[in-house]
Amino acid sequence: MNAIHNATKHFKTKLANGLEWIDVPEWDTKVYFTASATLKQTEEVVKLHQEKKVMEALVTVLIMRALNEEGKPLFKMVDKFELMNNVDPEVVIRVANHILNQEPKADEIAKN
Repeated sequence: MNAIHNATKHFKTKLANGLEWIDVPEWDTKVYFTASATLKQTEEVVKLHQEKKVMEALVTVLIMRALNEEGKPLFKMVDKFELMNNVDPEVVIRVANHILNQEPKADEIAKN
């Protein structure tokens, strides 16, 4: 076996450990997510954070990571406007931060 095979196998195993969730009573739902993001997902959030677009970064976390119980996305990129303008920011911040607290912080990654 080669290194890339071992690396991808490890990440697949990590993702297969099941979904975590947070109860969101304001939305009458549970938001499920995997405990790890891909590097591509992390890169996009870090970029927005570095551009001082912190709220947009949090909405992006929801779009990319929030899942239903079956593991299907709760939101699509076309929902970004609604999430940014017509959803309670306190709930968005709470849910996105809960997801992010399962992994290294974007600003810690950016520093390194």
